[in-house]
Amino acid sequence: MNSLFDVQTEIQTGKIYNECCLDTMSQIRDRFVDLVITSPPYDEMRQYSGNDFFQFEDIAHELFRIVKDGGVLVWVIGDQTIQGNETGTSFRHALYFRDEVGFNLFDTMIYVKPPRGAVGNNKTYWQSFEYMFVLSKGKPKTINLIYDRPNKESRKGDKGTKRLANGRLLNLQRTGYGKFGRRTNVWEFMTGKNHSTKDQIAFQHPAIFPEQLAHDHIITWSDPNDIVYDPFMGSGTTAKMAILTYRRWIGSEICKDYCRLAEERISNAM
Repeated sequence: MNSLFDVQTEIQTGKIYNECCLDTMSQIRDRFVDLVITSPPYDEMRQYSGNDFFQFEDIAHELFRIVKDGGVLVWVIGDQTIQGNETGTSFRHALYFRDEVGFNLFDTMIYVKPPRGAVGNNKTYWQSFEYMFVLSKGKPKTINLIYDRPNKESRKGDKGTKRLANGRLLNLQRTGYGKFGRRTNVWEFMTGKNHSTKDQIAFQHPAIFPEQLAHDHIITWSDPNDIVYDPFMGSGTTAKMAILTYRRWIGSEICKDYCRLAEERISNAM
């Protein structure tokens, strides 16, 4: 399930390509990928090896090309504060994807993390979140919403009546609701060692996102055997979660050391 050659492009799933993501995407045919989930190297907030030149606009257009109609891109990003002024990179990216590239801005989600190592400055409230822009190529073909928000009480459906303006009674069949409702679009995850992941080797990378974040987006926006791509694979979180949820995957990572790190994590997950 995790390895497949596409005869039209020579691209192989189940593999991390040690190169710029633009080089990888040049080998991928149009409308090949079901889901992209990634966090790009934005605003110089971390020192990433090999990412001195981040060609956002070229990358954005290539992502649109390779994503299937109905496919989804999840872009996890925040903003740096420089001399009291936030960069706004997150919204510039989201609006460029929508207005210049052609994606729909399907949902603006929030990833909340505990106040540890947060960015920002000491003159504002502690900043402890990033954006998760869910961008779709047309209407998403897969939406498997997670229902884990506890309702105050569950209730079976019942019958009732409603008095109309003319005095007549209208018979109603009211629907019930279960123990859990659909999750909100604000997701909170613990971060740091033994929280983001139990793979201690992953923390050799300067900026990993939680495995649960990748897992939950993968099961929401894709189905088993779909193809998931991460153009900035980093420590391999997206690939690991794709394997554990029975999706095929492709990764790009320009730094050779990060590739070795990701490959070790992936081999332990298989």
